[in-house]
Amino acid sequence: MTFDLYGFGPALAAGTLMTIKLALSALSLGLVLGLLGALAKTSPYKPLRWLGGSYSTLVRGVPELLWVFLIYFGTVGLMHAIGEMLGRPNLELSAFAAGTIALGICFGSYATEVFRGAILAIPKGHREAGLALGMSKARIFWRLILPQMWRIALPGLGNLFMILMKDTALVSVIGLEEIMRRSQIAVTSSKEPFLFYMVAAFIYLGLTILAMIGMYFLEKRASRGFIRSAA
Repeated sequence: MTFDLYGFGPALAAGTLMTIKLALSALSLGLVLGLLGALAKTSPYKPLRWLGGSYSTLVRGVPELLWVFLIYFGTVGLMHAIGEMLGRPNLELSAFAAGTIALGICFGSYATEVFRGAILAIPKGHREAGLALGMSKARIFWRLILPQMWRIALPGLGNLFMILMKDTALVSVIGLEEIMRRSQIAVTSSKEPFLFYMVAAFIYLGLTILAMIGMYFLEKRASRGFIRSAA
């Protein structure tokens, strides 16, 4: 085993950075979609509840890999049409953008249920207290509901993010040069599959540990007021 990884060390480092960028981008999109989905599912309006339920059911019922393919290849015609309108006939969705959208949609569908459960766990008396104080519904949501929902949802969201971090490997099938794609290229060149796949495994493990540490501090910070009041 060589310590310079046959010269592929910098390539694997670049792949790791790409994985982190993809995971954080998909996380940002997924949190927005998950929050909107949860608000729709807990809405008093039936069409919104139907829309939120359809989103979470449809997306969770299809494997993430298929969503990557559907987003990447399914937008070819649409992007070409937009490109012709803009005078750029070769316009296409990049592998990074397709991966972000696909993984963000999938993360959001699961986050919808996490946020929904967190919203339902908040006592109705808190909303009634806000109304009694003359607060608007928007202010009640931002000042009373959202902070408590965030605290309750954090453990579930942390688990989903760790799954998302590993699901970024799926985007290698459409050519994005993240950890797995870089490892596959290194294996093809060096004929050392065990070495490079083991290195990839340790990289994913390291990223997961860092994510766990980050979630620990986020949960600790979000629970500060709750812990003081409980004491």
